[in-house]
Amino acid sequence: MTDAFIDLRSDTVTRPTAAMRAAMLDAEVGDDVFGEDPTTNLLEQDVAALLGHEAGLFTPTGSMANQLGLRLLVGPGEELVADQQAHVVRAELGAAAVFSGITTRTWASDRGRLVASAVRDIAEPNAGAYSVSTTAIAVENTHNFGGGTVQPASEVSAVQAFAREHGIAVHLDGARLWNAHVASATPLHDLAAGFDTVSVCLSKGLGAPVGSVLVGSTERIAAARIWRKRYGGGMRQTGFLAAAARFALTHHVERLAEDHANARVLAAALDVDPDTVETNIVFAEVSDPPAFVAAAAAAGVRVMQLGPRRVRLVTHLDVSGDDAARAAEVLGRLPR
Repeated sequence: MTDAFIDLRSDTVTRPTAAMRAAMLDAEVGDDVFGEDPTTNLLEQDVAALLGHEAGLFTPTGSMANQLGLRLLVGPGEELVADQQAHVVRAELGAAAVFSGITTRTWASDRGRLVASAVRDIAEPNAGAYSVSTTAIAVENTHNFGGGTVQPASEVSAVQAFAREHGIAVHLDGARLWNAHVASATPLHDLAAGFDTVSVCLSKGLGAPVGSVLVGSTERIAAARIWRKRYGGGMRQTGFLAAAARFALTHHVERLAEDHANARVLAAALDVDPDTVETNIVFAEVSDPPAFVAAAAAAGVRVMQLGPRRVRLVTHLDVSGDDAARAAEVLGRLPR
């Protein structure tokens, strides 16, 4: 870190590296609403190819990418099912209901881990004339509020097979799919295969300053482009941002393994079961989260309260191994 604090509140707090800033400065740009920003077009093509889908759309936020994906798959008055800790349920301020008229039901999960039987038990693809029918399932990988959980490939495949059998669409909230790729050594196109729409974030683990990409079929992404403009997400000379994201894709994916190792250092200091730390997110139980957060900040470490008895720590591009060791020493001596 370049300031007095080691900031572990989120992997969204990173700042562009000098090389990333240079890439932004040299970016070729145009008007993206007219489809004329060449750097953004390349980014969208790059991400779609990496994930094995036909087309991509750059969006200013991960929430917008998710909401566009859901909008394409679920009509007003129809149902989305997701786990009870899903980001699209807990952290997007009811956007699916507000913007798209989508109703939502949830299944219980342990650390956000996907279990196909739970999905089968709750989904109702043909609920009849007087009930709401399920038209889409949302899966999150890695799972934020679950603590960076990597979804089991067998369970993902089982959910997709169930969905295909019953004509249900499947959306992947892959904000941290890059972390799942590195942690599981699974190719990105395999992680994204079988989903109708997939969102990935560029401003979390990869350290780009802004943006996410939604991928899907050419037809769906064309529709999403119209809805992005309708939602106020039509941007102009986005090539500066896209250049930073393309740099991150080239240089910052494999280094996520360092973040995962640093997370385990923090977990050990807080007596967190290492088996629950699969990627870059650590949840620790503390008796008084506000007091713990304040004490940590006074000692130069920023963490976030998430829940009445939990704090969250997230490692990222701006936290070195030395930073993690220092933070572990600080946090390990605080009352819990």
